[in-house]
Amino acid sequence: MIISGGFNVYSAEVEQALLADPAVKDSAVMGLPDDKWGERVTAAVELRVGQDIGADDIIAFVKERIGSVKAPKEIEIWTELPRSKVGKILKNGVRESMREQRSGSSS
Repeated sequence: MIISGGFNVYSAEVEQALLADPAVKDSAVMGLPDDKWGERVTAAVELRVGQDIGADDIIAFVKERIGSVKAPKEIEIWTELPRSKVGKILKNGVRESMREQRSGSSS
């Protein structure tokens, strides 16, 4: 569960809204630290082959379905999400990669 601005946001609900977008093959949703909101709803998405859609379009799609509070504030488009041997997305790996990118870009 992600707590953003006092609201409880369930990553599974956001992931289901993302997967409703025909361009999205898979997703990983998590909360990343945010000075204003506590946690910021953030997603990494893998697009279906041949799809070319921007993060802003995906965010707008999700907002229409579950509202702006639960919609990701930021989306990164990955060519391939990391998976375990049985095919499960390794969210911890995604989270760590995103945190490292942010800490590296803020220095």
